[in-house]
Amino acid sequence: MLVLTGAEIETLLDLDALIDALAPAMADLSAGHASVPQRVAALTPDGLLGAMPGYVPSCGMLMSKLVTLFPGNVTLPTHQAVILAFDPTTGAPTALLDGTSITALRTAAGSALSARLLARPDAGILAILGTGVQARSHARAVSRVRPIRRIRIASRDPARAATLAAELSTTLPAEPAESYQDALAGADIVCATTHAIEPVVRREWLHPGTHVTSVGYNPAGRELDDATVAEAVVCVESRSAVLAPFPAGSNDLLEPVRDGLITADHIHAELGELVLGLKPGRTSPEQITVYKSVGVAVQDAAATALVLAAARDRGVGREIAL
Repeated sequence: MLVLTGAEIETLLDLDALIDALAPAMADLSAGHASVPQRVAALTPDGLLGAMPGYVPSCGMLMSKLVTLFPGNVTLPTHQAVILAFDPTTGAPTALLDGTSITALRTAAGSALSARLLARPDAGILAILGTGVQARSHARAVSRVRPIRRIRIASRDPARAATLAAELSTTLPAEPAESYQDALAGADIVCATTHAIEPVVRREWLHPGTHVTSVGYNPAGRELDDATVAEAVVCVESRSAVLAPFPAGSNDLLEPVRDGLITADHIHAELGELVLGLKPGRTSPEQITVYKSVGVAVQDAAATALVLAAARDRGVGREIAL
């Protein structure tokens, strides 16, 4: 069995290749070719342990991720994970990988793919809400697919926003914003990466044509307000996943459906349907578009396949016998 650390994975996983690889993986999911059951979880007083198995034929990957979500973590990431890969023809375990780094990168790559499919081609101002691992990876990933010339970082703690902006500004045009509202003013793309209880994206803060990506997850809260969800063209990874009960679904859509503000049919498309051309993307420069992500195993599978191919090509990692 090949074992790979997070540091090794970060050197092996090419972000541009990952964004490209997610397109056929999401198409597999929407076409019904992938086998991806809903996430299940064991709960503790402080967090949860989720299991996410999946098989994706386009990349020949059978794997499962075990991921924890502990929103109260300060010195440790809120999301931590391991991934186990299996031979899809024999079921033999073949690799054990750090899943924390893969989760950070594949989530941001999914948002970047949504921006490639839905954001205006000239989108140049990016707002990042949050200052954690996902904020960093989203700033880098979205900058690969649109001509970003300015990045505003906002947090409930302005000092953390300033620190992250200074860190990113060595390679990206990043600056801190005083508030979420200030960050969103005039933004062409918004990436919400928080554990917010109250919405950090409000319709009155968005200007026409904005593309919003929302990847934050808090069982007690949500990132998007009702008006944003109700007025936007909404895209998801999987209708069944995003509308499933806890721990798989998203309050950002489940609550408006529950309250009668929208129906399940309000979801315009899955990413895979956009990739396959089954549904149109943006049809007007004035539309507000939203990509609500809950994370699906096909994304982890696509990333794992890329990492393992690169590791074997370069001779990286350690072989162990169980």
